Amino acid sequence: MGTDTVAQAAAFGKEIRERAADIEAARRMPQDLAARMAGAGLFRTLVPACYGGGQVHPRAFFDTVMTTAEADGSVGWCLMIGASTGLLAASLPDDVARAMFAANPDTIVSGVTAPIGRAEVVPGGMRVSGRWPFGSASQVSQWICGGSVVLENGEPRQAAEGGQEVILPLFEASEVRIHDSWHTSGLCGTGSNDIEVRDAFVPQGRWVTLGARPRVDAPLYRFPFFGLLALGVSAVSLGIARRAIGAFVELAGGKRPSGSQRTLAQRGSVQQDLARAEALVASGQALTYQAIDRAWQQAERVGRLDRELKGQLRLAATNNAWSAAEAVDRLYHAAGGTSIYRSSVLQRCFRDVHVATQHLMVAQPTYEVVGRVLLGMDPKTPL
Repeated sequence: MGTDTVAQAAAFGKEIRERAADIEAARRMPQDLAARMAGAGLFRTLVPACYGGGQVHPRAFFDTVMTTAEADGSVGWCLMIGASTGLLAASLPDDVARAMFAANPDTIVSGVTAPIGRAEVVPGGMRVSGRWPFGSASQVSQWICGGSVVLENGEPRQAAEGGQEVILPLFEASEVRIHDSWHTSGLCGTGSNDIEVRDAFVPQGRWVTLGARPRVDAPLYRFPFFGLLALGVSAVSLGIARRAIGAFVELAGGKRPSGSQRTLAQRGSVQQDLARAEALVASGQALTYQAIDRAWQQAERVGRLDRELKGQLRLAATNNAWSAAEAVDRLYHAAGGTSIYRSSVLQRCFRDVHVATQHLMVAQPTYEVVGRVLLGMDPKTPL
């Protein structure tokens, strides 16, 4: 099931924790750390095995990201972006995928799916221009993609299933300009700057059409791309909450609030907050494993996921993000004034987990979409 990737992630935990403050200050993932994690196979967990990838069970992907995020939310986020973007290998033409992944097993791919770019059809490929926000891990990537609307003769080309055709063209890192725009409250070390290309030529075949069926057929690639991305985002959230729980337990045993004879750990209200935080995180994990396992069984048996199971995956992911935020909030407040100092792990978790909730894949409107599915209605969204 990919337990090796979880163990590999855990092996980096001590170093990541020790470097967390420097990573936040630098506002990016260190090149040397990214290279070694790539060498350990962590960024290619979702790449097909035929191209040297892990092709792991979605549970293993989820646990690998969560384990890394428990060490540091920003590093976990970069890993999540790189690993989930590696799914594109299953949809690229075989020769392109082999050149990009099999020929270089340490390749890191990242990017943005939002269709902000414009891809004009030209002889032999596309000419692409665009500027995308939230280009996480772009500084450590060899290939970077950006969602683009296909234009033919100046007009948007229609997709076979209706609507505008959207592709994810892949650019060499040297073609991409990274703007220093990532000045945020949390997840500072993800380097999620704006990325831009201007009139970049992308040869035929070096892109993936959003919504198209993957070329590699296996249960993993029958999961929806955005469903796996949402699970990854939520795994970061739960990892951050797990870190907060560990930090709080360590703090509570030794801190005596001013004027009190008892430690935090001896207070009934604190014990309740800790127990409720643990329940929020553990129940989120359990719901996620249930959704993944049901979806995997259907992917193996039927070959595709129905709308209900896609909805359950999205519900689990959104629940994780907001449950993690609630868990961290409880512990942040229970810790008292200690939480506000830059030296406190809890303040870092507080900032990071609330940035994660703002991602489109787990934002509050997702509950509406899932609610429509549960009511038997059309969710009316391509995501």
